[in-house]
Amino acid sequence: MRNTCRKRQILSLGLLVCLAGIAAVQPTMAASAPPPPVFSPTAQTAWVGIGIGALLPVPGSPKPVMQDPAYRYISNDESGVTGEQPTQRIGDIGNPNLKQWAKDVMKKDNDEVLAGKFAFTARSSCKPGGVPGFDVLLGGALFIVQSPKEITMIFDGNAETRHIWLDGSHSANPKPSWYGESVGHYEGDTLVVDTVGLNDKTFLDNYRTPHTDKLHVTERWRLIENGAKLEVAITIDDPGTFNEPWQALRQYDRKNRTFTELICSENNSKLFDYGTPTAERPDF
Repeated sequence: MRNTCRKRQILSLGLLVCLAGIAAVQPTMAASAPPPPVFSPTAQTAWVGIGIGALLPVPGSPKPVMQDPAYRYISNDESGVTGEQPTQRIGDIGNPNLKQWAKDVMKKDNDEVLAGKFAFTARSSCKPGGVPGFDVLLGGALFIVQSPKEITMIFDGNAETRHIWLDGSHSANPKPSWYGESVGHYEGDTLVVDTVGLNDKTFLDNYRTPHTDKLHVTERWRLIENGAKLEVAITIDDPGTFNEPWQALRQYDRKNRTFTELICSENNSKLFDYGTPTAERPDF
């Protein structure tokens, strides 16, 4: 009987030691977990896209659609320096990753632009950019608001806004929308965003590359160069448009500026037919 009691005491003591060890390890593990990145250390932190609004290729991946080499692109910024006439973006439909229907759509659009039509951009047309079109919006800056359950990304041009939810998973059947359903989580110093449920009314880039509602986008946002730049690595998976998934990069410079309200329709000079949405009757 005494031996049995002795054994029970030893087992109980061992269990207490084990639980105490687990309790001691858990705070240590929690303390060692790196804090999430802070994309906006001040209220005036803004991110301005680097370059001409093109997605950058990633070595080893099929390339994104770029400018057709037969037609040189001259941006407004370059024109201001050289005095040359600005030109339009003409997508290279020779990209071997494009399916034929996408090439046909882009060729028709290219021909119309070369014949004098003003090339569509979401920004000038006052329409949502979609994903990843949001990442290459021009004529403004990106502001990021972080909270434990949600990240809000706001591009001040027309106040285009994305919501990234951190406390859940994707809906079973998300209704297609302009910005889809974005669910995110942190992996160390990186914000990983998974987006599905996108409609097919947007373009992937400023070369007017179309897509289908099968589009699945993964973004990996991280600070680089000691926080002086923000980089997003993008993976595009749309079996309806491309022969295989592909990756691209986009980078932003950190700037110090205040969020400015830029209402697209009110600031549109209407020099071209942008296709700006208009109401059938005034609301006042």
